[in-house]
Amino acid sequence: MTNPVARRLAVSVQPVPKQDAETRKRNFNETYIGFDINAAKIEASRCIQCPSAPCQEACPVSNDIPGAFAFLEVGDILAAADRFRETSNLPEMCGRLCPQEKLCEGACVVGFAIRPDGRSEPPVTIGKLEAFCTDYQRQEVGGYPLPRYLPEPTGRNVAVVGSGPAGLAVAEQVALKGHGATVYEFWPEPGGVLVYGIPNFKMRKSIVDEYIAYLQALGVKFECNVYVGKDVTVDSMLAGEFDAVFLGTGAGVGNVMEIEGEDLKGVHKATDYLVRGNLRPDQLPEHLREPLPPPKNVVVIGGGDTSMDCVRTAIRLGAEKVSCVYRRTEAEMLGRGEERKNAREEGVVFEMLTLPTRIIGNEQGEVVAVECQKMKLGEPDESGRRKPIPVKGSEYLIPADTVAIAIGYAADPLVPQTTSGLKADRKALVQIDPLGRTSRPGVFAGGDNVNGADLVVTALADGRRAAEGIMAYLDSLPATRR
Repeated sequence: MTNPVARRLAVSVQPVPKQDAETRKRNFNETYIGFDINAAKIEASRCIQCPSAPCQEACPVSNDIPGAFAFLEVGDILAAADRFRETSNLPEMCGRLCPQEKLCEGACVVGFAIRPDGRSEPPVTIGKLEAFCTDYQRQEVGGYPLPRYLPEPTGRNVAVVGSGPAGLAVAEQVALKGHGATVYEFWPEPGGVLVYGIPNFKMRKSIVDEYIAYLQALGVKFECNVYVGKDVTVDSMLAGEFDAVFLGTGAGVGNVMEIEGEDLKGVHKATDYLVRGNLRPDQLPEHLREPLPPPKNVVVIGGGDTSMDCVRTAIRLGAEKVSCVYRRTEAEMLGRGEERKNAREEGVVFEMLTLPTRIIGNEQGEVVAVECQKMKLGEPDESGRRKPIPVKGSEYLIPADTVAIAIGYAADPLVPQTTSGLKADRKALVQIDPLGRTSRPGVFAGGDNVNGADLVVTALADGRRAAEGIMAYLDSLPATRR
């Protein structure tokens, strides 16, 4: 009888259907069409059900991936989806957005197992299967599955600042325990980075809309167009109706290069460019509602996932040439290889080992070119990546009518500055303990405003841990606190 592990290892990876490059360049629909049921079952059967489950250990929210795939391979898709939902509030989104190649799939034994015939195969396609299961479930039950019974209200109220992954996770977890949750969001619609940072071709907005509707059904309230720290403060929240506050403000302040020409017309911070290119005007603040002019030559500066979002958006807006300028090589890029592959298929030109030195404008103050200098790599810097060194005499121009600067994000210092007793470092990152507790009693935090710009799933994990801390804190309060 064939060894069951060998039998599973003999199954080849199932290709994930996606739109061809020429078709998808003309629309904003999701690039990946996703598995059908039969392919999903076959792909799940490639999991060898490791007792140690290194994939689960590599997952920041500890998804029981082998357990879910055991259900999926026998066709119990709803049970597989439920297994993912036991540990994740956002499996549809994580399945699309996580860098699985560095997390669960990077730890999958199937990807580096030695087979008798010497053949190598990729790891199990965990992310796309996670998205398939939970998409299927929502389609079957008509949205995100609600609990059979809603809990009795406890009378406790939690303010959640920011409706990104961390904030939404906190809101769901506390609402499921009967606590009131009110989410404050800077943007006109809830969803934070999931709406205002992720293009539709990576994740359709209807998934977030359905999740917000589910949270509202749980009793969660949303207050949008509110800039906490300016329109209302954390201090006033705690002095008013709220027993606890969670800070999930993310890292939304775009870094600048501090080079000549950044203020020219046609030069955009990455988020401003993405939201104007991907969202309707009514979903934006008034100062961002003017449509982007049709582009011809677009230069995107930076090499992470946000820069890939920008170059792929530019392609869909009709640009004739789109260049990604990055000062190191592809080996040092921090973003997903999958996204770079998709960008290349769509015609993006990568200018590696290239540093923009200034942005050149015309007499009307409009950008016309980016001056660049070639680089070479020296010794590793504090990040562990080799430091780029300018090559003398290598300056050249790239024509451009549009420039997007995507060189990373920082946390907004306003909340730390306006909240008494709240400790943050010089980068405005809030200091917390393992349960998300800050130096201010009753105030919790998690996500990018704690870690710096990071992943959806790490923010989600922070939110779940902070929710446990918040609920323990609420339980410790006397019946009449005031």
